[in-house]
Amino acid sequence: MNLRGHAQLHHPGIQLAPLVDVLLLLLIFFLLTWNAARNENELDVKVPKASAAKEKSAPVGDVVVNVKADGNVVVNRRTLTSAELTDLLKNLVQLNSEQAVIIRGDEAGAYKNIIGVLNICTEAGISNVAFATAK
Repeated sequence: MNLRGHAQLHHPGIQLAPLVDVLLLLLIFFLLTWNAARNENELDVKVPKASAAKEKSAPVGDVVVNVKADGNVVVNRRTLTSAELTDLLKNLVQLNSEQAVIIRGDEAGAYKNIIGVLNICTEAGISNVAFATAK
């Protein structure tokens, strides 16, 4: 014999406090990674200072070419040879004829390294080139 009454099952619902905690943590994570990914700055490259420099981040789609003091060329955290950089830029020009390139040259590096990257840009057909400086 069953003496217990039949109680309806109560659905506990969604707990909002843990959900809000998780969403805030995800928001913070994505904001931090988005900000880091937006600036493709190689930390080893120290650009020269200019008194008339203006703070401006690279627009989406611009290629940032970092030229280190030892002459290594880094794009998207990959060290590239001259041939690889030429192929990359030629492929980008085929997709977008107005492709922009920002050259970040280390202030302690040789000027010939910057000119080498500039020559590669010219060979690839890129005419929209900018040089990054610090304020």
